[in-house]
Amino acid sequence: MVKLDKIYTRTGDKGRTRLSTGEEVAKWHPRVASYGSVDEVNAALGVAALHADGEMLSAIRRIQNDLFDLGADLATPERGRVLEWTPLRIIESQVQRLEKEIDEMNASIAPLDSFILPGGTPLAAQLHVARTLCRTAERKVAELSAMEDEPVSAEALAFINRLSDWLFVAARAANGNGVDDIKWVPGANR
Repeated sequence: MVKLDKIYTRTGDKGRTRLSTGEEVAKWHPRVASYGSVDEVNAALGVAALHADGEMLSAIRRIQNDLFDLGADLATPERGRVLEWTPLRIIESQVQRLEKEIDEMNASIAPLDSFILPGGTPLAAQLHVARTLCRTAERKVAELSAMEDEPVSAEALAFINRLSDWLFVAARAANGNGVDDIKWVPGANR
């Protein structure tokens, strides 16, 4: 279990931080940027949760927990060193759960006949904000995974990719299963 009794360490005052392995890196390191972006998605979901209830609220809270798992995964690069603990990793079942829930939500939603504008209900609008932040996080995690000596598991990358899809479908579900989606009208304001 994590125990945080001291919030500030002063190491950040010089632009440095430590990964969970103890490795010191710059605050702007792509790995730090990756899990920082994941944290932004989580914060946006915290706001979305204010507008959710029932199954949607439960799903959002579960995903927030999974995002902490992803952050822990990204903060603990596999470098072949023996650690004093077993690193927390995203696993395939977490990706599969998102896929199952996407399919279940999407079954009640009419197919798209136009792109949609982010918005609609307060919950849908906030889920769209989370979705766009998730796409940014996905790009940063993908960029990190492409770097030599910066391993990222296939499951971690799949999870963040699938989550952006989940957020899109969840936003449509929050818009009356797509009924209240705001459709893009190409060239409408020319």
